Amino acid sequence: MIKKITIDGIHTEVSDELKKYVYRKIGRLDRYIPLHARKSVHVDIKLKERKIKAHTECMAEVIMHLPKEIITSKETTVNLFAAIDVVEEKLKNQIKKYKSKHGTGRIHQRVLARIKRRTPKLDT
Repeated sequence: MIKKITIDGIHTEVSDELKKYVYRKIGRLDRYIPLHARKSVHVDIKLKERKIKAHTECMAEVIMHLPKEIITSKETTVNLFAAIDVVEEKLKNQIKKYKSKHGTGRIHQRVLARIKRRTPKLDT
């Protein structure tokens, strides 16, 4: 779980049910964050609600501060819960790109170690 999550409601009051939903959805994204970055990650979430004539427009914006990079995602729908779902999916993809770009490269170390173990030593 991501420990540092800040939720701000702009022109709306954030209910306890919505806070729990946000913590559950966005907090689970630490699975995709590299191990070295998990301790220092923090997330700012801005939830905004606008009433336009006949309907309501809800916006969710998530700013994730990672080492060496800041990832943002924004979505506008008719429901805050739906906006959070879409933002979560967008963040998953962006975090996967971040992980491939800033990963430790441990898989290469494991592959090289496996190759070294398999190759027979030549006597000289």
